[in-house]
Amino acid sequence: MAACATIEEVGSTGVGALTITFLILGVSAAVFAYKGHNSHEQKRFYVCAIFFCFWSAMADFAMLSGQGWTVTDGCRQFFYARYIDWIVTAPVIAIWLGLVAGADFTDMAYAVAGQVVWVAATYMGSISVAQEVKWVWFLISLFGLAAAIFNFARTYDNASKSKSEELAKLYSKMAWTTIGVFACYPLVWLFSEGFGNFSVSFEVTMYCILDVIGKAVVGFMLLGAHDLLGDASPVSQREFV
Repeated sequence: MAACATIEEVGSTGVGALTITFLILGVSAAVFAYKGHNSHEQKRFYVCAIFFCFWSAMADFAMLSGQGWTVTDGCRQFFYARYIDWIVTAPVIAIWLGLVAGADFTDMAYAVAGQVVWVAATYMGSISVAQEVKWVWFLISLFGLAAAIFNFARTYDNASKSKSEELAKLYSKMAWTTIGVFACYPLVWLFSEGFGNFSVSFEVTMYCILDVIGKAVVGFMLLGAHDLLGDASPVSQREFV
């Protein structure tokens, strides 16, 4: 890569979005921690929500502090801290939704694997200099994401329906919001790290919005249905009289 005379960096809009997202996710983690501390059977659900909100807040703080970035081809600021966030939180979200649905461990493993492939391949595409290599990585990332989404939409959904109608409704609301968010990430990538049409600030702002919806908003959906969660364990783990 040739030396850059100037670097396209995040502007005030992106910095503001990172600040707001950091605060929202930090406060959300604190709320989930308080609720989880006073819970029993539901505690495992809140532990996941605490972790992915807090971990993402850490990534936002790193980016706000001027850390976790480098320059990619095209003299564009690239926040690799975001991928450190996603490579951890995306699998945790897959496990979290599986726990809510009462899914089998094997199905959760498939979803986790899909999420890891998606994030890792997207990162590799972002740092690729050769265009043909970049787009191969992008296609691989879509394959991984599709595998995870299939599990959320079909396998997990079927598991939730075997528990109760109320739980199935809760899971469906959480899952389809999450699926919508995950489906938007590649679109943002396509016009930012991919084609470079979006400014760095707009890219950062869009990712912040998606992070808030996919983590804080969906987390509060679960919080609002607290009483349903004590009965969300897999059928094989229940006792029948």
